[in-house]
Amino acid sequence: MDINSTNIEDIVKQVLQELGQAPAKKEGCSGNCSHKSNGEIPKTSRVAMLTDLEKIELQEYPIPELGDDDILVKVEGCGVCGTDAHEYKRDPFGLIPVVLGHEGTGEIVKMGKNVKKDSAGKDLNLGDKVVSCMIFKDNPDITMFDLNKQNVGGADVYGLLPDDSTHLNGWFADYIVIRGGSTIFNVSDLDLESRILIEPCAVLIHAVERAKTTNILRFNSRVVVQGCGPIGLICIAVLRTMGIENIVAVDGEAKRLEFAKEMGATKTVNFKDHKGIEALAAAVEDAFGGKLADFAFQCTGSPAAHSNIYKFIRSGGGLCELGFFINGGDATINPHFDICAKEITTVGSWVYTLRDYATTFDFLKRAKGIGLPMNKLITHKYPLDKINDAYVTNLKMEGLKVTVINE
Repeated sequence: MDINSTNIEDIVKQVLQELGQAPAKKEGCSGNCSHKSNGEIPKTSRVAMLTDLEKIELQEYPIPELGDDDILVKVEGCGVCGTDAHEYKRDPFGLIPVVLGHEGTGEIVKMGKNVKKDSAGKDLNLGDKVVSCMIFKDNPDITMFDLNKQNVGGADVYGLLPDDSTHLNGWFADYIVIRGGSTIFNVSDLDLESRILIEPCAVLIHAVERAKTTNILRFNSRVVVQGCGPIGLICIAVLRTMGIENIVAVDGEAKRLEFAKEMGATKTVNFKDHKGIEALAAAVEDAFGGKLADFAFQCTGSPAAHSNIYKFIRSGGGLCELGFFINGGDATINPHFDICAKEITTVGSWVYTLRDYATTFDFLKRAKGIGLPMNKLITHKYPLDKINDAYVTNLKMEGLKVTVINE
């Protein structure tokens, strides 16, 4: 019998299967390579298309041929962001029709022949778990290693791209096409929940890096975090991984304040228990043992909350404002009493840089290492065909991080 190389390969596979083993994953590929992940790659993919305000329809489109620099990712899950909720309700960016979802992750199932490494120089292979950050424009300021030189506002982001002939532009879908010129990171060493949390965590890594530029935030700083939604809770976690221990959380929901303690807050203040800003500021001062905060993070997106937070900060202290991802309205402050007389140093923070995104992977490992319950931030999981329910839950603020998970 003439046994050729194909026969030998088949025999080896059969023997390994009988032994309960699987053949090792092949490294690299030439041309457009495909990969079986729970079955063959289908010819079409469902997408959750926002077709009108508060109206998402599941639509199906052909999976296109990949270019030599493109990657096809089978989506495993994606978080619902506050930005998604704003787009769902108001379309402030004028994107409709659009496939939303920018907190996503999944598995590489097909890749162009030129794809070898991720944006940090790590090898990429079929079956790797990945996240994307941004699509480069012709902007030389956006580079991997120029810390804080340019934030993501200077680039396009998957999940915030108007619909086009590709259609597979957002993570609320079965598949997404990561195009040449995009950033992509191999995060196979993180579990699904951690990968879904990468994008919101990067927001806080950037905010803390901005805060550090004031030279006020230190290991022994007294820090107040106002707002205990997902952003504020992650802020507390980032501070704890830095070794900052004296943290007071301010919010109006008792359950969120309890979770703030799990994430590392020393004490909490419920603003509903105090009438007026003077009483609330006194409560924060009492929580710090009779002293005001050295530094404050404002995470709510509420103009009234921004107006109040100056009262929590000592003379010579610092503030990082990161709550306003969109125009939330004007805030009223007194420049003399709130800024000048107290010599408050203020920095603003908006999303993140590419370098912050990569730093986030190490933060998540460190947070897990010291026992912070990061995965408990994910309180709801919906299948793709229930995505409208996911948005309703998010808008009602019934949980923390609402997600869409593809089984």
